Amino acid sequence: MKKFGLLGFPLSHSFSKKYFTEKFVKLGIADTHQYDLYEIEHIDELKEIINKTEGITGFNVTIPHKLNVLPHLSDIEPNAQRIGAVNVLKVQENKTLKGYNSDYYGFSKSLAEFLGDTRKLKALVLGNGGAAKAVCVSLEDMGIPYQLVSRRASDDTINYRKANELLAEYKLIVNCTPLGTYPNVSTFPDLDYENIGSGHFCFDLVYNPSETKFLQKSKENGAKTINGYDMLVYQAEKSWEIWNS
Repeated sequence: MKKFGLLGFPLSHSFSKKYFTEKFVKLGIADTHQYDLYEIEHIDELKEIINKTEGITGFNVTIPHKLNVLPHLSDIEPNAQRIGAVNVLKVQENKTLKGYNSDYYGFSKSLAEFLGDTRKLKALVLGNGGAAKAVCVSLEDMGIPYQLVSRRASDDTINYRKANELLAEYKLIVNCTPLGTYPNVSTFPDLDYENIGSGHFCFDLVYNPSETKFLQKSKENGAKTINGYDMLVYQAEKSWEIWNS
């Protein structure tokens, strides 16, 4: 039995288990392939999972482990090294781990479809975690200037008060925070939504619910919106490709 799984905490809203379980059925390999959830609060628990789980082949990685898994890797793919975050692990023959980043691929593909020919934009990237790191590298490669936004300003990050002053100039807004994720569906980024309009493109990496408060409030003012579902499908397929390479 080949086994795969998702590492994160919490995992109450997992997309991956349902997606891969259905994929295994469609491929006719459900009797030899299994996908489980590994809800671990501390990444140090990963070593025990690998040692005790016969047939473990690979993992997807989500909040909060995309960064703190890095010291546990024996190898890292160059693009993931550049990004500085990992969301796919391949268990090698000696039970060591190689890290990859499929968020980059999933976001790039989904964003290109969302924007179409509209590329002369500047982006506000909300959040500074592992997903935001992949988004920033993707935007850089697409030639889209960006500004990181967080609750607290730092050397390379502005706060929301400053971000609100830039809404007329920055027309692409990417939410990489968990705000609005089920079950906390009433939360949303602290933006001046009355200054978001028909010229804005709002991308939320959250997929559950399908329309977060961030997307709803932006859409009401005329913005074009997309959630993170397509990105998740693309990155999941990239994960499958990595595990089978």
